[in-house]
Amino acid sequence: MATESNSTKDHILDCGERLIAHKGFVGVGLSEILSAAGIPKGSFYHYFSSKERFGEVLLTRYIDAYLARLDALFKPDGTPARQRLMTYWSYWNTSQCDVGATSCASQDAGNKCLIVKLSAEVADISEAMRLTLRGGTDRVVSRIAQCLEDARADGSVALSLDAASTALTLYELWLGASLLAKLRRDASPFEHALVATEQVLGSRGR
Repeated sequence: MATESNSTKDHILDCGERLIAHKGFVGVGLSEILSAAGIPKGSFYHYFSSKERFGEVLLTRYIDAYLARLDALFKPDGTPARQRLMTYWSYWNTSQCDVGATSCASQDAGNKCLIVKLSAEVADISEAMRLTLRGGTDRVVSRIAQCLEDARADGSVALSLDAASTALTLYELWLGASLLAKLRRDASPFEHALVATEQVLGSRGR
C-alpha cells in the first residue's frame, strides 16, 4: 500500500512539474493539475494540504534530483575539474529550452530548470517556496565551489582563485544569462556567458 501511495504522489508531482515548467506556478491552476493527473480533488489533498505545499514538495524533490545529477557530473573521473565545470555550464542552453507539455504523456517536458523558472515568480508569494529555492541555490553554489577547489588542486585554475566567491559570481552570471535568453529568445546570452566564465576562471594554474 505504501508503494502504491508513493506512486500516486509521484504521479501528481510529475504531472505538476511538466505543467509548471511550461506555464509557471501561478499560471497552472489546481484543476489543470487534477485533469493532467487524472485524479479527483480529494486525492490531491490527501497528499498535499494546499497548492503552496505542493509547490514546496515539488521544488524539494526537483532540487534533490538536480543536486544528484550535479554530484555525478562533478565526480572526479580523471578529467580536469575545470572541464567538468564547463560541461555543466554548456548544459544550461538545453535546460532552458521551451517546454511544450500539455499532459503527462509529453516526453519532452520537464527539461526546463525550475530554479530559474520559478525563483522570481514565487519569491514574493510564498515564503516556504522562497526558502526552499534559496536553500537549493546555496547547495548548488556549494557544489560549484567544491569543483573549483578540485580545479585548484589539479592545476586547471590558478591556486590564487577564491573558490567560494568565484562560484557565487559564476552562478549569478548564468542566472542572469538565463533571464536574458528568455527575453531575447535566443542562445546569445549563454554564448556570452561561456566566454565570460573562461575569463573569470583565468589561465590554468601550475
